[in-house]
Amino acid sequence: MRVVFMGTPSYAVPVLEILQLSADLDVVAVVTPPDRPRGRGQSMEATPVKVAAQKADIPVFQPASLRPSHVQEELASLNADVSVVAAYGKLLPANVLDLPRHGCLNIHPSLLPRYRGPSPVVTALLEGLETTGVTLMLLDEGMDTGPILVQEEYRLRGDETAGSLTEELFRVGGRLLVENLGPWAGGQLEATKQDESQATLTRKVERTDGRADWNLAAAELERRQRAFTPWPGLFTQWQGKIVRLLDVKAMDPPGDGLEYEPGQIGLVQGLGLTEVPLGVGTANGILGIKTLQLEGRRAATAEEFMRGYPHFPGSYL
Repeated sequence: MRVVFMGTPSYAVPVLEILQLSADLDVVAVVTPPDRPRGRGQSMEATPVKVAAQKADIPVFQPASLRPSHVQEELASLNADVSVVAAYGKLLPANVLDLPRHGCLNIHPSLLPRYRGPSPVVTALLEGLETTGVTLMLLDEGMDTGPILVQEEYRLRGDETAGSLTEELFRVGGRLLVENLGPWAGGQLEATKQDESQATLTRKVERTDGRADWNLAAAELERRQRAFTPWPGLFTQWQGKIVRLLDVKAMDPPGDGLEYEPGQIGLVQGLGLTEVPLGVGTANGILGIKTLQLEGRRAATAEEFMRGYPHFPGSYL
């Protein structure tokens, strides 16, 4: 079966690799966005999917848009049986959706129709779900609105970050894809229309979402730290500089034998605990800090940070 793969970030690479390992599939081309300038030097950087495709000697196409007729003619010349989409980042026009014999299949990291849109994994973590999952779907012109081929639930442990969970869900999606491509192409698998009454839509994450609001509960802030890792992270400000909170733990003062007063919201406290030496007062509980990073400095354990900045405990954030 001739496959065109469309993807962009690093967590889409394992899907490409799984497709390559299948003896029944031939990945004839990879479609990924153009190289972009990155960093202080603004040097051009390829997408992780492009890098992986080049290592595997797979032809790479990098159109800025899929709408021009010459781009669509080039895709048509690939004579694909199916297109596989994994975090490509753009909606596909109707003409492109119609090119492969068996359509365009997409891996979406949620149990659709819940959590359509750009941030399904982040939203699942923010809302403290115990279970999420992966959907293999047939793309249409809408945003995650196409019919569902198959889904698989994934139970959360409670320590995942958006980065680690996204990687794991796309690995699950890659396996689902390989297991179901043959039955789909052979007419043995039916696509089921989504229940629009159950649909929810996620929004794009902004950098400002990562700013710590100490008027929230510690448990909420811990969820935000995991949900916003790797970007934008959970951060606060101290002495005019950004402090990134890299590893945190919500603490219930009565259970940990800690004293806590509601008026201490935003106050940095030395906790005297080996595992969690620092904490910040919140509207409900203390957010313990294990690792943090001051703007312009390397990441440090809370113990190291207190040695370098002994006046940090006792200050308000």
